[in-house]
Amino acid sequence: MGAEWVDHDSWELVEEASQACGRDVSQLLLNADADELKQTRNSQLTTFVLSMVVLDAVERTGVAPNLAAGHSLGEYSALCASGALSFEDAVRLVAERGEAMQIAADEQDGTMAAVLGLDDDLVVSACARVDGDVWVANHNAPGQVVIAGAPSAVEEAGEKAKELGAKRAMGLPVGGAFHTPFMAPARDRLRKALSEIEVRDPAIPIVANVDATARQEAEEWPQLLASQLCSPVQWRQSLYALHELGCLTFVELGPGTVLTGMAKRTLKDVNTMSVATPEDVDTLLAAVTDLGSSGQNAGVAGEHLYVTERLVVSPCAGIFSPKEGLQTDQLVNVGDVVGWVAEEEVRSPFAGLLMEFMALDSERVTARQPIAWLRTR
Repeated sequence: MGAEWVDHDSWELVEEASQACGRDVSQLLLNADADELKQTRNSQLTTFVLSMVVLDAVERTGVAPNLAAGHSLGEYSALCASGALSFEDAVRLVAERGEAMQIAADEQDGTMAAVLGLDDDLVVSACARVDGDVWVANHNAPGQVVIAGAPSAVEEAGEKAKELGAKRAMGLPVGGAFHTPFMAPARDRLRKALSEIEVRDPAIPIVANVDATARQEAEEWPQLLASQLCSPVQWRQSLYALHELGCLTFVELGPGTVLTGMAKRTLKDVNTMSVATPEDVDTLLAAVTDLGSSGQNAGVAGEHLYVTERLVVSPCAGIFSPKEGLQTDQLVNVGDVVGWVAEEEVRSPFAGLLMEFMALDSERVTARQPIAWLRTR
């Protein structure tokens, strides 16, 4: 898991994570077997750290989000991306969260199942018809809902759902009934850990799992993160919320493509992409550049709402020549030429003020090397 990142500069975060939580994260990522990685205490830590490696690699290109959300564990990645949590604090919280959820799952036998092809309300009704502990845990996408609880109750609710018209109800290979009242002990332990770290105001809106509402106040997040453990993930509603806020391009960072599929299933008029490998980062950068050159905003419709520093990068290797007459503090529009590399135009995918050229006139640059720094709004 993550072997393709070992030689990338962003891999340095793995060592930082190990120091922050006192565990050998590199060993887990590179050498742990499937059974080890299935353990909640391990799967959460490795997934989070690898997602942050990907985020760091993307940030090094100058691409930054206008809005963010994370599914369950991914909410910690979203908060890091926004500056609300430091990487070290987030690692410690994720390690504590995984350990607490592992203990809660060991103490209370539980499981989860995906119900496909049935409206959310009918899935809720199927759970209500069962004399046992079973709840909706994830509202993922239209016709895709996850239920969780006691194994026998989950199985019975799946049968009830099929009676109501579900195409399928299938068990998931998880170690507990997450996002249900079974996680109350973990919630209480996590709440204590959250009280001991600093949460800052996110630089961009983060749509919360608990209520699919965009939040930007630091004091709200400790309670939201704690409540999330026992509350259903409102992911479909979160996608709608992001779209209503103007999000046109959804980029999934980290291992897997599940969230990309959910976005495609939920929203029909958006761009989607998953970034899991170093090669995917190059693909993302090319896509953002193409969107900018065609006059589209890759992130949010209309103007940027928040001041953000962005980098314009070279499309190829060669000698750089800046556009004659282009000065610092001058407005650059989406698609404007800022210079040339080997006779190929360098167009800005962003609109903003030119703060500085990062490459000198006649300097030889490499592909994807930052050559200009813009401040967008």
